[in-house]
Amino acid sequence: MPSLYYLDRDGLLPEKLCIVGAARSALGHEGFIAQARKALEERGDAIDETAWQHFSARLHYSPVDAGAASGFEALGALLEEVNPGGDHMFYLSLSPDFYADICGRLRQSGLATAGSRIIIEKPIGHDLDSCRAINAALLSAFSEDRIFRIDHYLGKETVQNLLALRFANILFEPLWNKAHIDHVEITVFETVGVENRWGYYDQYGALRDMVQNHVLQLLCLVALEPPAKLDPDAVRDEKVKVLRSLKPIAGRDVLIKTVRGQYADGSIGGANVPGYAREAGGKPSDTESFVALCAEIDNWRWSGVPFYLRTGKRMGQRLTEIVVQFRAVPHSVFGGDGDNDLIPNRLTITLQPEERISLALMNKTPGLTEQGWRMNPLSLNLSLTDAFKTHRRRIAYEQLLLDALHGNQTLFVRGDETEAAWRWIDGIVAGWKQTRQKPEPYWAGSDGPDRAGSFWCKEHKT
Repeated sequence: MPSLYYLDRDGLLPEKLCIVGAARSALGHEGFIAQARKALEERGDAIDETAWQHFSARLHYSPVDAGAASGFEALGALLEEVNPGGDHMFYLSLSPDFYADICGRLRQSGLATAGSRIIIEKPIGHDLDSCRAINAALLSAFSEDRIFRIDHYLGKETVQNLLALRFANILFEPLWNKAHIDHVEITVFETVGVENRWGYYDQYGALRDMVQNHVLQLLCLVALEPPAKLDPDAVRDEKVKVLRSLKPIAGRDVLIKTVRGQYADGSIGGANVPGYAREAGGKPSDTESFVALCAEIDNWRWSGVPFYLRTGKRMGQRLTEIVVQFRAVPHSVFGGDGDNDLIPNRLTITLQPEERISLALMNKTPGLTEQGWRMNPLSLNLSLTDAFKTHRRRIAYEQLLLDALHGNQTLFVRGDETEAAWRWIDGIVAGWKQTRQKPEPYWAGSDGPDRAGSFWCKEHKT
């Protein structure tokens, strides 16, 4: 809702666009407007009252039960009243268990017109079979070019800048391969726990909830081949190729290429926080809240380059970053003593808590010496916040909603893309079941299970 408000305030929404809220609750028109206002206030930004009056005039509400046809009839009547004869964009942000039923209701009620579009939130299923079922339900009511599977990470400026960094600068692309890159790290750490999402999260866990979508999307953007042009199918074709090239992690391979963890009681920011099981009243669970993986891409560009993926809840810091570790120079001309060890170049792309890109380069330390140069690493830093101080830091959903309104699917996930990701994830899940690999405990506020640290260092060979 804040994203829509900001788009409207900046004059980016079509003038006749109406926004209709629909849920089971008998919220009512005024209640829906009050809820929208609260969502804006909670962001802490000053609200432009003139812009708010214009925006709130777009808002309407219709109670709808996904399992009852009568609710869709009432919704249809309201849509015809506020948008007579027009097309609609439906946004489903609820359990994927309802996607198939809702698509069927939209089709049967005649609301899924030929020009209408649909946006759905992750997760797209629980495994490959359920993903295929959801995709089939979507296609029964909407054509693929009118389906927008949203992943808010793809709306982040720094994620999009990854493509700009690679393909708008000649500096990196000639080096973007196994000959020059030693490994890639992708980290998504959260300080929050599952809290009131326990019922949902316990069915999915970190692998399905985060790796299958957010983390693999970041991997694809790092690893994809240059698309012919920046259009939806060209970009997504290359992402699908990456996903299909992922080397399976199955059977006993999971014992050496994966680590599962579950947070226990601990402390974050000086405050005591409960463990995963205690958040559900002490209910025992084998669901992981942390996972680390060593992935490999079997193709000409990346064969032999490990991609280290890790994500977890209740970690010691909130951090989302991509690290591209280049190989060491083949020979140092600056001497062999410890003071002159050359540290390989490292490109770090930080998404959270700040949007920043830095490149570590070796540099001569200033000063006079009698025994040769002393070398130390320095970073070239690009802070998007500092570089664009006059630009408001936009919510990721603003770009995605604007693209959906204009029918641009470049930053959205295609059906075959979701299925390719689930196929790889399902192999890991099957391996965990086969080997009975249980999540290892880690203290809330730490860096994850003890074995994750050794796994990381061992795989880095440091």
